Amino acid sequence: MDRRRFLAGTAAIVVLPFDSAQATPEAMAAAIRKVVGSSPVREGRVSLDLPPLVENGSTVPLVVSVESPMTEADYIKAIHVFNEKNPQPGVFTARLGPRNGRAVVGTRIKLGDSQKIVAIAETSGGQFWSASADVIVTLAACLEEST
Repeated sequence: MDRRRFLAGTAAIVVLPFDSAQATPEAMAAAIRKVVGSSPVREGRVSLDLPPLVENGSTVPLVVSVESPMTEADYIKAIHVFNEKNPQPGVFTARLGPRNGRAVVGTRIKLGDSQKIVAIAETSGGQFWSASADVIVTLAACLEEST
């Protein structure tokens, strides 16, 4: 195999995943439906804290907090986070229980483009509460060169 054929084949391998693996608003809606089923999702009780404008999509701070007594009878069972333009619509799911004391999850995520982020809290009683936020990314995480 000569150098030109090798480089051409490598370029095709690198380019194809970016074209075929993109979440869409429809994919995000389908991923949410997989979690909630036919249950209604109400707005409220959930706070989604992330910056509205980020310079670098590689490390975007995110905190989700949910109003809940976190008792044995009434607690937040899970926090699900979704996005509409990264390669996968599901960002993460955090499982909680009454011994957590507070329903708060903080982390850093990667964002490949400006998009909407949705957080959904699942209660022990089977209810779903949500919040969403739009984030503008000036330098996408997936396109940044390594140094």
